[in-house]
Amino acid sequence: MIKATVNGKSAFSITQDSTITCNGQAVDWSAVEVPSGDYSIIMDGNSYQAQVLKVDKESKTVTLQIDQQQYEVAIEEPIDQLLASMGIKDAMAKKVNDIKAPMPGLVLKVLVTPGQVIHKGDPVLILEAMKMENVFKAASDAVVKEIKVAERTAVEKGEVLIVLE
Repeated sequence: MIKATVNGKSAFSITQDSTITCNGQAVDWSAVEVPSGDYSIIMDGNSYQAQVLKVDKESKTVTLQIDQQQYEVAIEEPIDQLLASMGIKDAMAKKVNDIKAPMPGLVLKVLVTPGQVIHKGDPVLILEAMKMENVFKAASDAVVKEIKVAERTAVEKGEVLIVLE
């Protein structure tokens, strides 16, 4: 069984054996991808146009637009439900790690400040090592808690450069 929560409010339990059921009711539906990349859906005799706006595999959410109305659908697979029942719902979530020096080098520039919200892929620090400039980027969304190094200082391998929360 898969649980789907729409816009953070409406919850649905979906099962698929020989037929598809939603909250215990059989659902008669079909979907076909049209040349534009959108989907044509027929459900219980009604026709809908759907467009996938965003898929976030990490948070298991899909943002859809159906007939000019936008919906965010959060999916809980059986493993997610099992972990939640055991009280370890966020066990599959990525832990925010501090940024450490992978090798000895010289901090050229710190690109963030304490308290700053950073997003996955944002540049946070430039380290010169082996005559090359290495730009460190955020591995996930986080908040900069503390900067442990100053610009133009040498660091050792494994040294914590920036503490994240």
